[in-house]
Amino acid sequence: MEKAGSDTIAHNTVVTSKYNDDDKKIAMSSSRPGLRLAACLLNISEARRKYIVENVAKAALLEKNGQKHHEVSVLNIFSDQDYNRSVITIAASVEELGNSILAACVEAFRSIDMEVQEGIHPCLGAVDLIPIYPLSGVRVEECGAVARMHVLVVLMCDYFLDRELSATLTGLAENLVERVPGCSVFLFGEADLPEKRSLVQRRKQLGWFTRRDFSALEPDLGVAPARRCGLTGLQCIGTSPYVMNCNVTIDSQDLALGQEIASAIRGSNVNGLKGVQTMAFPHEGKIEIACNVESFEEQEVKESSEDSRYMAYSVLGDHFYYTSPHYIEARVKKLASDQGIGTIGRALIGFTPQECKDCAEHAIKEHIGEFWKIRGGVFM
Repeated sequence: MEKAGSDTIAHNTVVTSKYNDDDKKIAMSSSRPGLRLAACLLNISEARRKYIVENVAKAALLEKNGQKHHEVSVLNIFSDQDYNRSVITIAASVEELGNSILAACVEAFRSIDMEVQEGIHPCLGAVDLIPIYPLSGVRVEECGAVARMHVLVVLMCDYFLDRELSATLTGLAENLVERVPGCSVFLFGEADLPEKRSLVQRRKQLGWFTRRDFSALEPDLGVAPARRCGLTGLQCIGTSPYVMNCNVTIDSQDLALGQEIASAIRGSNVNGLKGVQTMAFPHEGKIEIACNVESFEEQEVKESSEDSRYMAYSVLGDHFYYTSPHYIEARVKKLASDQGIGTIGRALIGFTPQECKDCAEHAIKEHIGEFWKIRGGVFM
Protein backbone atom coordinates (compact mmCIF):
# COMPACT_ATOMS: atom_id res chain seq x y z
CA MET A 1 0.00 0.00 0.00
CA GLU A 2 1.17 3.46 -0.77
CA LYS A 3 -0.63 6.70 -0.22
CA ALA A 4 0.58 10.26 -0.42
CA GLY A 5 -0.75 13.03 1.73
CA SER A 6 -0.11 15.05 4.83
CA ASP A 7 1.79 12.76 7.16
CA THR A 8 -1.04 10.26 7.44
CA ILE A 9 -0.08 7.22 9.48
CA ALA A 10 -1.58 3.94 8.36
CA HIS A 11 -0.28 0.46 7.53
CA ASN A 12 1.53 -1.39 4.88
CA THR A 13 4.65 -3.40 5.02
CA VAL A 14 6.63 -5.48 2.63
CA VAL A 15 9.47 -7.35 4.26
CA THR A 16 12.60 -8.46 2.50
CA SER A 17 15.08 -9.77 5.04
CA LYS A 18 17.61 -12.47 5.77
CA TYR A 19 17.79 -14.94 8.61
CA ASN A 20 19.94 -14.14 11.64
CA ASP A 21 22.53 -16.89 11.89
CA ASP A 22 23.22 -16.02 15.51
CA ASP A 23 19.72 -17.26 16.38
CA LYS A 24 19.11 -14.21 18.53
CA LYS A 25 15.82 -13.58 20.19
CA ILE A 26 14.46 -10.43 18.63
CA ALA A 27 11.38 -9.13 20.38
CA MET A 28 10.45 -5.68 21.52
CA SER A 29 11.31 -4.69 25.07
CA SER A 30 8.04 -4.72 26.91
CA SER A 31 6.70 -3.27 30.11
CA ARG A 32 4.50 -6.35 30.20
CA PRO A 33 6.95 -9.23 29.73
CA GLY A 34 4.21 -11.86 29.86
CA LEU A 35 2.78 -10.81 26.50
CA ARG A 36 3.90 -12.71 23.41
CA LEU A 37 2.61 -10.54 20.59
CA ALA A 38 3.05 -10.43 16.84
CA ALA A 39 1.39 -8.45 14.07
CA CYS A 40 0.26 -9.29 10.55
CA LEU A 41 -0.22 -6.57 7.94
CA LEU A 42 -2.77 -8.19 5.65
CA ASN A 43 -2.78 -6.67 2.15
CA ILE A 44 -6.07 -7.26 0.33
CA SER A 45 -7.15 -6.14 -3.14
CA GLU A 46 -10.23 -4.17 -2.12
CA ALA A 47 -10.77 -0.62 -0.88
CA ARG A 48 -13.78 0.79 -2.68
CA ARG A 49 -16.34 -1.27 -0.79
CA LYS A 50 -15.73 -0.32 2.80
CA TYR A 51 -18.08 -2.93 4.20
CA ILE A 52 -16.03 -5.74 2.62
CA VAL A 53 -12.80 -4.41 4.08
CA GLU A 54 -14.35 -4.15 7.53
CA ASN A 55 -15.88 -7.62 7.25
CA VAL A 56 -12.41 -9.03 6.57
CA ALA A 57 -11.09 -7.16 9.59
CA LYS A 58 -13.91 -8.37 11.82
CA ALA A 59 -13.42 -11.97 10.68
CA ALA A 60 -9.94 -11.89 12.21
CA LEU A 61 -11.48 -11.15 15.60
CA LEU A 62 -13.81 -14.14 15.81
CA GLU A 63 -13.24 -17.68 16.97
CA LYS A 64 -14.89 -20.58 15.16
CA ASN A 65 -17.83 -20.49 17.58
CA GLY A 66 -18.46 -16.85 16.75
CA GLN A 67 -17.12 -15.53 20.04
CA LYS A 68 -14.58 -12.74 20.02
CA HIS A 69 -10.91 -13.53 20.57
CA HIS A 70 -9.63 -11.88 23.73
CA GLU A 71 -6.04 -11.78 22.49
CA VAL A 72 -6.61 -10.37 19.00
CA SER A 73 -7.05 -6.78 17.88
CA VAL A 74 -7.26 -5.03 14.52
CA LEU A 75 -5.09 -2.00 15.15
CA ASN A 76 -5.64 -0.14 11.91
CA ILE A 77 -7.19 -0.21 8.47
CA PHE A 78 -5.74 1.73 5.57
CA SER A 79 -7.70 1.85 2.32
CA ASP A 80 -6.85 3.64 -0.89
CA GLN A 81 -9.59 3.81 -3.54
CA ASP A 82 -7.24 4.73 -6.40
CA TYR A 83 -5.12 1.69 -5.64
CA ASN A 84 -8.17 -0.37 -4.64
CA ARG A 85 -6.01 -1.91 -1.96
CA SER A 86 -6.29 -2.07 1.83
CA VAL A 87 -3.93 -3.02 4.62
CA ILE A 88 -5.44 -4.49 7.77
CA THR A 89 -3.11 -4.64 10.76
CA ILE A 90 -3.90 -7.60 12.99
CA ALA A 91 -2.13 -7.91 16.35
CA ALA A 92 -2.47 -10.98 18.50
CA SER A 93 -0.77 -13.37 20.83
CA VAL A 94 1.50 -15.46 18.65
CA GLU A 95 -0.56 -18.53 19.56
CA GLU A 96 -3.73 -16.96 18.12
CA LEU A 97 -2.35 -15.01 15.19
CA GLY A 98 -2.37 -17.89 12.71
CA ASN A 99 -6.06 -18.62 13.26
CA SER A 100 -6.93 -14.95 12.88
CA ILE A 101 -5.01 -14.74 9.61
CA LEU A 102 -6.83 -17.81 8.33
CA ALA A 103 -10.27 -16.40 9.17
CA ALA A 104 -9.50 -13.05 7.53
CA CYS A 105 -8.12 -14.73 4.40
CA VAL A 106 -11.19 -16.93 4.03
CA GLU A 107 -13.46 -13.88 4.24
CA ALA A 108 -11.32 -11.95 1.75
CA PHE A 109 -11.31 -14.79 -0.76
CA ARG A 110 -15.07 -15.17 -0.36
CA SER A 111 -15.77 -11.49 -0.96
CA ILE A 112 -13.21 -10.31 -3.54
CA ASP A 113 -13.54 -11.37 -7.16
CA MET A 114 -10.24 -10.83 -8.98
CA GLU A 115 -11.93 -11.22 -12.37
CA VAL A 116 -13.48 -7.79 -11.93
CA GLN A 117 -10.94 -6.15 -9.62
CA GLU A 118 -9.49 -2.89 -10.90
CA GLY A 119 -6.92 -0.56 -9.38
CA ILE A 120 -3.68 1.28 -10.09
CA HIS A 121 -1.64 -0.69 -7.58
CA PRO A 122 -0.19 -3.97 -8.91
CA CYS A 123 -1.78 -7.10 -7.49
CA LEU A 124 -2.53 -10.68 -8.45
CA GLY A 125 -4.40 -11.93 -5.42
CA ALA A 126 -7.49 -11.24 -3.38
CA VAL A 127 -5.01 -11.57 -0.52
CA ASP A 128 -1.81 -10.21 -2.03
CA LEU A 129 0.68 -10.15 0.84
CA ILE A 130 0.95 -11.32 4.45
CA PRO A 131 4.03 -10.08 6.34
CA ILE A 132 4.34 -10.94 10.04
CA TYR A 133 6.33 -9.03 12.68
CA PRO A 134 7.38 -9.81 16.25
CA LEU A 135 6.24 -7.18 18.73
CA SER A 136 6.99 -8.40 22.25
CA GLY A 137 8.08 -11.56 24.00
CA VAL A 138 8.32 -13.65 20.84
CA ARG A 139 11.16 -14.92 18.68
CA VAL A 140 11.56 -13.71 15.15
CA GLU A 141 11.93 -17.39 14.26
CA GLU A 142 8.46 -18.06 15.64
CA CYS A 143 6.98 -15.31 13.48
CA GLY A 144 8.77 -16.81 10.51
CA ALA A 145 7.34 -20.16 11.49
CA VAL A 146 3.83 -18.67 11.61
CA ALA A 147 4.25 -17.52 8.02
CA ARG A 148 5.80 -20.80 6.88
CA MET A 149 3.25 -22.90 8.69
CA HIS A 150 0.47 -20.76 7.32
CA VAL A 151 1.44 -21.67 3.78
CA LEU A 152 3.17 -25.00 4.16
CA VAL A 153 3.23 -26.87 7.45
CA VAL A 154 6.09 -29.17 6.48
CA LEU A 155 8.55 -26.28 6.00
CA MET A 156 10.03 -26.48 9.48
CA CYS A 157 13.55 -25.65 8.21
CA ASP A 158 16.18 -25.53 10.95
CA TYR A 159 14.08 -23.43 13.31
CA PHE A 160 12.81 -24.70 16.64
CA LEU A 161 9.12 -24.21 17.27
CA ASP A 162 7.79 -24.95 20.75
CA ARG A 163 5.10 -27.62 21.05
CA GLU A 164 2.32 -25.21 21.98
CA LEU A 165 2.86 -23.01 18.95
CA SER A 166 3.35 -25.99 16.67
CA ALA A 167 0.08 -27.52 17.82
CA THR A 168 -1.73 -24.23 17.34
CA LEU A 169 -0.49 -23.72 13.79
CA THR A 170 -0.48 -27.27 12.43
CA GLY A 171 -2.95 -27.62 9.60
CA LEU A 172 -3.46 -23.92 8.85
CA ALA A 173 -2.22 -24.20 5.30
CA GLU A 174 -4.30 -27.27 4.61
CA ASN A 175 -7.35 -25.56 6.09
CA LEU A 176 -6.87 -22.52 3.88
CA VAL A 177 -6.52 -24.58 0.73
CA GLU A 178 -9.47 -26.78 1.70
CA ARG A 179 -11.76 -23.89 2.62
CA VAL A 180 -10.97 -21.71 -0.40
CA PRO A 181 -11.50 -23.46 -3.75
CA GLY A 182 -9.01 -22.10 -6.25
CA CYS A 183 -6.60 -20.81 -3.61
CA SER A 184 -2.96 -20.96 -4.63
CA VAL A 185 0.16 -20.00 -2.73
CA PHE A 186 3.59 -18.87 -3.92
CA LEU A 187 6.47 -18.70 -1.47
CA PHE A 188 9.33 -16.25 -1.16
CA GLY A 189 11.98 -15.28 1.35
CA GLU A 190 12.82 -17.83 4.02
CA ALA A 191 9.70 -19.82 3.14
CA ASP A 192 11.01 -20.40 -0.40
CA LEU A 193 13.50 -23.18 0.24
CA PRO A 194 16.06 -23.80 -1.01
CA GLU A 195 16.15 -20.81 -3.37
CA LYS A 196 14.94 -18.13 -0.93
CA ARG A 197 13.91 -15.82 -3.74
CA SER A 198 13.13 -12.28 -2.69
CA LEU A 199 9.68 -10.73 -2.87
CA VAL A 200 10.76 -8.61 -5.84
CA GLN A 201 12.16 -11.65 -7.66
CA ARG A 202 9.01 -13.66 -7.09
CA ARG A 203 6.75 -10.83 -8.15
CA LYS A 204 8.69 -10.46 -11.41
CA GLN A 205 8.40 -14.18 -12.06
CA LEU A 206 4.67 -14.14 -11.38
CA GLY A 207 3.99 -11.07 -13.48
CA TRP A 208 2.86 -9.07 -10.44
CA PHE A 209 3.98 -5.78 -12.00
CA THR A 210 2.18 -6.43 -15.31
CA ARG A 211 -0.82 -8.59 -14.33
CA ARG A 212 0.10 -11.11 -17.00
CA ASP A 213 -1.88 -14.29 -17.58
CA PHE A 214 -0.87 -16.67 -14.81
CA SER A 215 -2.96 -19.70 -15.77
CA ALA A 216 0.20 -21.71 -16.56
CA LEU A 217 1.91 -20.97 -13.25
CA GLU A 218 2.49 -23.83 -10.82
CA PRO A 219 1.88 -22.84 -7.19
CA ASP A 220 3.95 -24.06 -4.25
CA LEU A 221 0.73 -25.03 -2.49
CA GLY A 222 -2.82 -25.46 -3.70
CA VAL A 223 -4.28 -25.75 -7.17
CA ALA A 224 -3.42 -23.82 -10.31
CA PRO A 225 -4.38 -20.16 -9.89
CA ALA A 226 -8.04 -19.38 -10.44
CA ARG A 227 -9.11 -16.08 -11.92
CA ARG A 228 -11.52 -15.36 -9.11
CA CYS A 229 -9.12 -15.72 -6.18
CA GLY A 230 -5.87 -14.88 -7.95
CA LEU A 231 -2.66 -15.47 -6.10
CA THR A 232 -1.56 -14.98 -2.55
CA GLY A 233 2.05 -14.64 -1.44
CA LEU A 234 3.10 -15.26 2.13
CA GLN A 235 6.35 -14.12 3.63
CA CYS A 236 8.65 -15.27 6.38
CA ILE A 237 10.44 -12.93 8.73
CA GLY A 238 14.22 -12.77 8.93
CA THR A 239 16.39 -10.48 11.00
CA SER A 240 14.64 -7.25 10.03
CA PRO A 241 11.85 -6.88 12.57
CA TYR A 242 10.02 -4.06 10.85
CA VAL A 243 9.66 -2.38 7.46
CA MET A 244 7.96 0.96 7.05
CA ASN A 245 6.49 2.76 4.04
CA CYS A 246 7.20 6.36 3.17
CA ASN A 247 5.66 7.82 0.03
CA VAL A 248 6.29 11.21 -1.51
CA THR A 249 4.08 12.77 -4.18
CA ILE A 250 5.67 14.93 -6.85
CA ASP A 251 3.71 17.69 -8.59
CA SER A 252 3.87 16.06 -12.00
CA GLN A 253 2.03 13.58 -14.19
CA ASP A 254 5.24 12.37 -15.82
CA LEU A 255 5.57 8.72 -14.84
CA ALA A 256 8.98 8.39 -16.53
CA LEU A 257 10.29 11.23 -14.37
CA GLY A 258 8.85 9.58 -11.29
CA GLN A 259 10.55 6.32 -12.20
CA GLU A 260 13.83 8.16 -12.66
CA ILE A 261 13.57 9.70 -9.18
CA ALA A 262 12.56 6.34 -7.68
CA SER A 263 15.59 4.69 -9.28
CA ALA A 264 17.92 7.42 -7.99
CA ILE A 265 17.02 6.81 -4.33
CA ARG A 266 16.68 3.01 -4.55
CA GLY A 267 19.07 1.38 -2.10
CA SER A 268 20.37 -1.14 -4.62
CA ASN A 269 21.67 1.64 -6.89
CA VAL A 270 24.78 3.77 -6.55
CA ASN A 271 24.16 6.69 -4.17
CA GLY A 272 20.78 5.24 -3.26
CA LEU A 273 19.36 5.30 0.25
CA LYS A 274 20.25 2.35 2.44
CA GLY A 275 17.41 -0.11 2.94
CA VAL A 276 15.01 1.75 0.64
CA GLN A 277 13.10 -0.01 -2.15
CA THR A 278 11.08 2.14 -4.53
CA MET A 279 8.42 2.24 -7.21
CA ALA A 280 6.58 5.12 -8.92
CA PHE A 281 2.83 5.10 -9.51
CA PRO A 282 0.31 7.47 -11.06
CA HIS A 283 -1.97 8.46 -8.21
CA GLU A 284 -4.79 10.98 -7.92
CA GLY A 285 -3.59 12.85 -10.98
CA LYS A 286 0.03 13.07 -9.80
CA ILE A 287 2.99 10.71 -9.42
CA GLU A 288 3.76 9.02 -6.14
CA ILE A 289 7.22 7.73 -5.20
CA ALA A 290 6.44 4.73 -3.03
CA CYS A 291 9.23 3.55 -0.71
CA ASN A 292 9.55 0.41 1.39
CA VAL A 293 11.94 1.37 4.17
CA GLU A 294 13.75 -1.63 5.64
CA SER A 295 15.46 -1.77 8.99
CA PHE A 296 19.12 -2.71 9.11
CA GLU A 297 21.84 -3.27 11.68
CA GLU A 298 24.84 -0.98 11.31
CA GLN A 299 27.47 -0.44 13.98
CA GLU A 300 28.82 2.86 12.67
CA VAL A 301 25.42 4.56 12.55
CA LYS A 302 25.10 6.78 15.61
CA GLU A 303 22.55 9.47 14.78
CA SER A 304 18.86 9.22 15.57
CA SER A 305 16.73 12.32 15.31
CA GLU A 306 14.09 13.76 13.05
CA ASP A 307 16.77 15.78 11.26
CA SER A 308 19.30 13.01 10.80
CA ARG A 309 19.58 10.48 8.00
CA TYR A 310 18.75 7.50 10.22
CA MET A 311 16.26 6.70 12.94
CA ALA A 312 17.09 4.10 15.56
CA TYR A 313 15.29 1.66 17.83
CA SER A 314 16.35 -1.28 19.97
CA VAL A 315 15.24 -4.89 20.04
CA LEU A 316 16.46 -6.87 23.03
CA GLY A 317 19.56 -4.70 23.21
CA ASP A 318 20.31 -4.92 19.49
CA HIS A 319 20.15 -1.59 17.71
CA PHE A 320 18.42 -1.22 14.36
CA TYR A 321 18.16 1.72 12.01
CA TYR A 322 16.10 2.85 9.07
CA THR A 323 16.40 5.81 6.74
CA SER A 324 14.44 8.75 8.11
CA PRO A 325 11.22 9.61 6.27
CA HIS A 326 12.26 13.27 6.50
CA TYR A 327 15.52 12.46 4.74
CA ILE A 328 13.72 10.47 2.05
CA GLU A 329 11.37 13.37 1.45
CA ALA A 330 14.29 15.81 1.27
CA ARG A 331 16.06 13.67 -1.33
CA VAL A 332 12.95 13.35 -3.48
CA LYS A 333 12.31 17.08 -3.16
CA LYS A 334 15.86 17.85 -4.28
CA LEU A 335 15.69 15.49 -7.26
CA ALA A 336 12.30 16.88 -8.28
CA SER A 337 13.52 20.46 -7.88
CA ASP A 338 16.43 19.71 -10.18
CA GLN A 339 13.79 18.97 -12.83
CA GLY A 340 11.89 22.15 -12.11
CA ILE A 341 8.99 20.60 -10.22
CA GLY A 342 7.89 20.54 -6.59
CA THR A 343 6.52 17.97 -4.16
CA ILE A 344 3.02 17.92 -2.72
CA GLY A 345 3.30 15.85 0.43
CA ARG A 346 4.66 12.86 2.26
CA ALA A 347 2.75 9.96 3.78
CA LEU A 348 4.20 7.67 6.40
CA ILE A 349 2.17 4.48 6.09
CA GLY A 350 2.47 2.16 9.01
CA PHE A 351 3.37 2.33 12.65
CA THR A 352 6.89 2.70 13.84
CA PRO A 353 7.97 -0.51 15.61
CA GLN A 354 7.45 1.02 19.04
CA GLU A 355 4.06 2.49 18.12
CA CYS A 356 2.83 -0.86 16.87
CA LYS A 357 3.99 -2.63 20.01
CA ASP A 358 2.47 -0.02 22.31
CA CYS A 359 -0.88 -0.05 20.52
CA ALA A 360 -0.97 -3.84 20.47
CA GLU A 361 -0.17 -4.14 24.17
CA HIS A 362 -2.84 -1.62 25.10
CA ALA A 363 -5.49 -3.14 22.82
CA ILE A 364 -4.86 -6.69 24.00
CA LYS A 365 -4.70 -5.74 27.67
CA GLU A 366 -7.97 -3.79 27.46
CA HIS A 367 -9.64 -6.36 25.14
CA ILE A 368 -10.24 -3.78 22.42
CA GLY A 369 -10.75 -5.87 19.32
CA GLU A 370 -11.80 -3.04 17.00
CA PHE A 371 -8.99 -0.72 17.97
CA TRP A 372 -9.00 0.84 14.51
CA LYS A 373 -12.34 2.50 15.33
CA ILE A 374 -10.75 4.28 18.28
CA ARG A 375 -7.63 5.20 16.38
CA GLY A 376 -9.56 5.99 13.23
CA GLY A 377 -9.18 3.90 10.11
CA VAL A 378 -7.99 5.72 7.00
CA PHE A 379 -10.26 5.45 3.99
CA MET A 380 -9.03 7.47 0.99
